[in-house]
Amino acid sequence: QVQLVESGGGSVQAGGSLRLSCAASGRTFSSYGMGWFRQAPGKELEFVAAINWGGARTAYADSVKGRFTISRDHAKNTVYLQMNSLKPEDTAVYYCATSRRGGLVPQSTESTYDYWGQGTQVTVSS
Repeated sequence: QVQLVESGGGSVQAGGSLRLSCAASGRTFSSYGMGWFRQAPGKELEFVAAINWGGARTAYADSVKGRFTISRDHAKNTVYLQMNSLKPEDTAVYYCATSRRGGLVPQSTESTYDYWGQGTQVTVSS
């Protein structure tokens, strides 16, 4: 059974940092792309960042460019999202997901993702 488990969420003041982790189990996703999405209360799911299988190619939403960094560790079957200079508008539930299609080119479209985690809450106070 495939499972993605996010961790690292929490509450932080504006300007602070958090690092989210997403551990995959049940199979190896070494040839898959990985991505992070988020959903704020009352809003639609939003793409945040994605990384291809090798880690050499990444993609970011304009709203997080220069502040967030996505990376992955194949040995641990884990993807990370380092979030710096956090803003109140970053408050949301963050989800990680895998994309077979995103193995070569990072994908920003929700429909291209196959498996999803349960989400982790990030709250940024002003």
